[in-house]
Amino acid sequence: MNNSLTFLGTGTSQGIPMIGCNCEVCTSADPRDQRLRCSALVRFEGKTFLIDAGPDFRQQMLREKIAHLDAILLTHNHKDHTGGLDDVRSFNYLEKRSFPIFCEAHVLESLKKEYYYVFQEKPYPGAPEMDIHLITSLPFDIEGTPVIPIRAMHYKLPILGFRFGDCAYLTDANYIPESEFEKLQGLDLFVLNTVKRGHHISHYALEEAIDICRRVGARRSYLTHLSHMLPRHAELTQELAALPFSLQPAYDGLTVAF
Repeated sequence: MNNSLTFLGTGTSQGIPMIGCNCEVCTSADPRDQRLRCSALVRFEGKTFLIDAGPDFRQQMLREKIAHLDAILLTHNHKDHTGGLDDVRSFNYLEKRSFPIFCEAHVLESLKKEYYYVFQEKPYPGAPEMDIHLITSLPFDIEGTPVIPIRAMHYKLPILGFRFGDCAYLTDANYIPESEFEKLQGLDLFVLNTVKRGHHISHYALEEAIDICRRVGARRSYLTHLSHMLPRHAELTQELAALPFSLQPAYDGLTVAF
């Protein structure tokens, strides 16, 4: 069975290019420097899962020609990770069912405000239909397929990463509790976020992300949630190639088997 992860978006909350910016990254001719908001498609044990559905959700689905998803897993409730959920209407129509979404209780409370028209007693005709499944940091399964959540912190906001077999995906973090590193042992593929060099209040700095990836020790590691404050893709790839382990910047559309 072929398991893989496709990076649908690898940019920060403003994406690259950022509106109005003329820096060398935002004006780069390399398509790998054009980054939609952060999201990933995981194909695992015959199922297809989406991690986060930000404002570029529709565009990402069309680009990758995705006509079926088994579920959406939400890492947290920030707009750049949930802002496209209205477009699950397409899957409601195609599959004639309410769409399964897995998230924590505080994320659901946020969705109830942002998508109030979905959760009304009598929803507006044509509103998205969401089948919400509440999760915690404890392992769960989706129709028999095992998922291991990884607790992390995004400044003061608790978030979740997810492990599928030998692959773990963790974005928008700047702290992983010591107890959670057990869940990251023996990985073939590890994905972690970074936005810039030097301290950031809610994301790992590049230097910190390198240290975390070194400690996790996956056979291959990739960086996502990249901003225009980092070098262009080609330059960052060359810089990371000097490390004594496999670490690369991801880019939109990249598919990695695991």
